Amino acid sequence: MKAHPAFGDSLITGLLLIFDLGVGISGIDRGVSFSAFLAVTLLMLGPLPFRRYHPLGTSYLILAGGFLQLFTHGGEAGIPVRMSDFALAIALYTLVAYIGRKSALIYSAWLLAGTLLWAIFQVGDLQAILLVFMIFVIFGFSWAMGEFVGARRAYQGELEQRLKLLETERDQQAQIAVGEERSRIARELHDVVAHAVSVMIVHADGAAYTIRSQPEVAENAVRTIAETGRLALTEMRRLLGVLRSEDAETQWAPQPDARGVVELAENTRAAGVPVRLEINGDVDDLPVGVGLSVYRIVQEALTNTIKHAGAGSTATVRLARSPEELRLEVVDNGFGTPHDVVKVSGGNGLIGMRERAAVLGGEFEAGPNPGGGWRVRAVFPLAA
Repeated sequence: MKAHPAFGDSLITGLLLIFDLGVGISGIDRGVSFSAFLAVTLLMLGPLPFRRYHPLGTSYLILAGGFLQLFTHGGEAGIPVRMSDFALAIALYTLVAYIGRKSALIYSAWLLAGTLLWAIFQVGDLQAILLVFMIFVIFGFSWAMGEFVGARRAYQGELEQRLKLLETERDQQAQIAVGEERSRIARELHDVVAHAVSVMIVHADGAAYTIRSQPEVAENAVRTIAETGRLALTEMRRLLGVLRSEDAETQWAPQPDARGVVELAENTRAAGVPVRLEINGDVDDLPVGVGLSVYRIVQEALTNTIKHAGAGSTATVRLARSPEELRLEVVDNGFGTPHDVVKVSGGNGLIGMRERAAVLGGEFEAGPNPGGGWRVRAVFPLAA
């Protein structure tokens, strides 16, 4: 019934209808119009199954049925109160629990007016006076139940919201902890590599000085270099295994370098964006880090061109190498405000490109091209 509240409300409607039929038959025998009885029944009991979905509308339909009953056969002497009148109390409870006190107060004013009007029709009847008192007790009980259930629903809603926030905070704390741990491991990896390389350099220099005069010392130094290298490599593999994403599949392909820019240009052309590639100088023997960064920056820049530049756009990739530095530039002639807004906002793509350049001591800038479109520019130093 919690999963399907209309089912429970339909059961309540059915029970009230069964008990109401006897009163209705008695009223028809005393001269009550059958059409009036049917209209009141439909207005007061028909909306009940939908009261949780449309509390305000169903409540006022029930109220309209109550006033229709009052003006058609509510003043007839000897006709008992119909069971469908309990729908008024259910409607009041629904408004308090699901809408709020303001709407419930307005509704209560209408109920008070209708009850007093019915009491006027029944003036002089002691039983009617007692019945009015019972009606106010029932309405008061309905209000109190609505307050209790509404407060409980609000408390449960707030509790569920807090639980969601706690779960979100827990996930964020876990991610932060993972990030901190990986940063610590990266620092350890740096220490391991730096120490190992320092030891290897010292022993290599010693071996170079003693290789002719003291071959045994040089041999021990070379052996120490080999052992230190093996230990450092083992430690690097262990630490990098921790840093590897658990969901990432193992890839044994070599890392791309600047030579892969040609393939990137061809793939972009196949995607429908003409790309002109200009390479000045030899980029085949670039340092590994520089080559990888060049490939990733060009890849991200061309991906942004495909996504945001618009139809009919073209792109130009320029690589210029000198003895001191490598210059990279990716320019497109795209258009459109979303293109600029997305890129200027500093998404993960721009952040990643900027970080790659900064790690290698280079410069990076991205922004609208004065002639239209977008330009990505990076400079990598090559001097030792």
